Amino acid sequence: MAEYNMHILVCGGTGCKASQSELIKSNFKTRLNEFGLSDEIQVIMTGCFGFCEKGPIVKILPDNTFYTQVTPEDVSEIVEEHIIKGRKVERLLYKDPESKEHISDTKGMDFYKKQIRIALRNCGFINPENIDEYIGRDGYAALGTCLSEITPDEVIRMIKDSGLRGRGGGGFPTGLKWELTRKSVADQKYVVCNADEGDPGAFMDRSILEGDPHSVLEAMAICGYCIGADKGLVYIRAEYPLAIERLKIAIKQAREYGLLGDDILGTGFNFDVEIRYGAGAFVCGEETALIHSMEGKRGEPTVKPPFPAEKGYNGKPTNVNNVETFANIPVII
Repeated sequence: MAEYNMHILVCGGTGCKASQSELIKSNFKTRLNEFGLSDEIQVIMTGCFGFCEKGPIVKILPDNTFYTQVTPEDVSEIVEEHIIKGRKVERLLYKDPESKEHISDTKGMDFYKKQIRIALRNCGFINPENIDEYIGRDGYAALGTCLSEITPDEVIRMIKDSGLRGRGGGGFPTGLKWELTRKSVADQKYVVCNADEGDPGAFMDRSILEGDPHSVLEAMAICGYCIGADKGLVYIRAEYPLAIERLKIAIKQAREYGLLGDDILGTGFNFDVEIRYGAGAFVCGEETALIHSMEGKRGEPTVKPPFPAEKGYNGKPTNVNNVETFANIPVII
């Protein structure tokens, strides 16, 4: 992102897109072009910023100005006042509900200032449809390190030592789950990403896949390397069209860059990912019900054992992790 003098980040999450953020982005490009600034200022459609009640959100770097509830009609004022004259548009800044003070930087907002983003580290910062921006934030570096420098057992040890547990609610130790699947002997194994997210109003998985899909794909490939799988499946509900669209783009780009498919990074490791669609049944968030649904059966849970690590998708050892769990993996490595 360093080749531009300024970056305008427009929230492209589902909520903001429903409030015309696409038109806001288009208007920015049009106005900047009129002023001859298109080569100096980059306009990026990002993932969700998290502060959805204040959307559509526009963030301007490098001064970190955070504009809220922006409309397409506000774009001209932002360009003329902020970009051209260097004066922030105060009426669009966040207003603290207690002090009534207008705050321009997220560091001064109660909602953001105590947050340490890990799984959401790239959401609201990069264009999720551009693999180069993910790579520019050290994306796929963890996968490269694993394939060239660390054995599967060592990676699993790192995951266990991190203390990472399943972020879908079950809280099962992630490293232990990987280890159990690795120890299962079979001619085929699978990595499954649970993106069903059945709880009403819970959109963490959707936000990650909309804003940073490559982090999940990278983690799935690392998991495949550790457990001995060459096939990954993302089970996602059909009600998430934007997440599905961006996931498809990410998979295509990763294949083109040699980060999915055969002989990844010239190491001889093969791993690819496909998408499976869910119909929105709450129960299919449970891993055995999810597996049955992917197999074309009724999505009903079954008694464990056997666990999916022993007998899962198509009767083969299967490692199932939640989207948020996977998003934490590259950071740990």
